[in-house]
Amino acid sequence: MFFKRTLLVVGIAAAMAGCSSVKLDDVPVETRSAVTPSTGSAPGTGQSTVTPVVTDDANGNRGGPVNTSRLVYFDYDSYVVKPEFQRLIEAHAAWMKANPSRRANLEGHTDERGGREYNLALGQRRSEAVRRSLTLLGVPDSQVEAVSFGKEKPAVPGSGEEAWAKNRRVEIVYR
Repeated sequence: MFFKRTLLVVGIAAAMAGCSSVKLDDVPVETRSAVTPSTGSAPGTGQSTVTPVVTDDANGNRGGPVNTSRLVYFDYDSYVVKPEFQRLIEAHAAWMKANPSRRANLEGHTDERGGREYNLALGQRRSEAVRRSLTLLGVPDSQVEAVSFGKEKPAVPGSGEEAWAKNRRVEIVYR
């Protein structure tokens, strides 16, 4: 009995030690040299292949409000929705309230700087920030799902502020 209890305590302690949370304030950002990945390198060359993000479905049916962007951009290392995107979020909120059967994924993305876990956490916070904005405008929480892709799906390949600025985003994807 004592052995089983000890084994249970050790197992729980090991499981808890394996779990960690990433705090955005404590993780440093990696600095990388400016290397531009190719868009179609040969296998084994050490260069990565970057595929642009496609946001339309196979039928070209995007959903959402007409003539309204589905991208919210963020500043470096930030998940605060800028005031310039408030009207865009308001337009999507009005459309979603008028179409209660439609659902949206809010896909958070980051630029390539920073570690994988850090960027997944930052992308999640960005998508949650847009979700909170939509729910404050009356969209039911059940209609939106916040997910993060971190740095895994860049919209623009390359390194440099112009590419990084386009990759720090939340995409509103209707399903």
